[in-house]
Amino acid sequence: MRVALFITCLGDLFFPRAGMAVVKLLEHLGVEVTFPEGQTCCGQPQWNSGYPEAAAALARHFLDVFDGADYIVSPSGSCASMVQHYYPEIFRDDPARLDRTRQISGRIYEFTQFLVEVLGVEDLGARYPARATYHQSCHMTRLLGVEEPPLRLLRNVRDLELVPLEHPELCCGFGGTFSVKSPEVSVAMADEKLDDVTRTGADLLVGADPSCLLHLAGRAHRRRLPLKIMHVAEVLAEGVGL
Repeated sequence: MRVALFITCLGDLFFPRAGMAVVKLLEHLGVEVTFPEGQTCCGQPQWNSGYPEAAAALARHFLDVFDGADYIVSPSGSCASMVQHYYPEIFRDDPARLDRTRQISGRIYEFTQFLVEVLGVEDLGARYPARATYHQSCHMTRLLGVEEPPLRLLRNVRDLELVPLEHPELCCGFGGTFSVKSPEVSVAMADEKLDDVTRTGADLLVGADPSCLLHLAGRAHRRRLPLKIMHVAEVLAEGVGL
């Protein structure tokens, strides 16, 4: 089985260890991983900011770069959801590219979704001693419908005490360009989420989307919270000694 890694902009720039963990884990499971070097942004910032032509140019490039991939796996549910849910709207008047989009949409997966739903793996034999809680990302749960896969994987990590948030549905406040356009609201939302995390007594916050983790890590640093923040792939990779 061959998988093309879609690393995403934020993953590449701010969470390279998460991308490396994804590769190590997939190879550990016998999957061949390729990295199309021509990949760039999925176009979500442009699309959300009202620049459909710029988003379409990036979407066309994505289709060309990942054309022919058996599977496309990403450590970001947000970017995967952009391809799966918004590319069809971008190319609704372009029959040829709409058909290619539909084909790729059926082959792109968020990382934990791929492990659980495609590979059928829920227990990697990992061990990671910590008291942790999990942040569910909006796009990943609401658009991709991926909620249980990361939790199933984390529940099977030995010595990891996974405690639930009181309000797991709360958004972290990042929202891509929303955090730039409405910084006061964005910060308030991050604080609300981090207050919920703090009440659990967890010393580790785990998530499956670099954008959310970047935002929460920045705010936790500003507040000097004694909280470690990791991508689920990092926890799993370290837990199996990779």
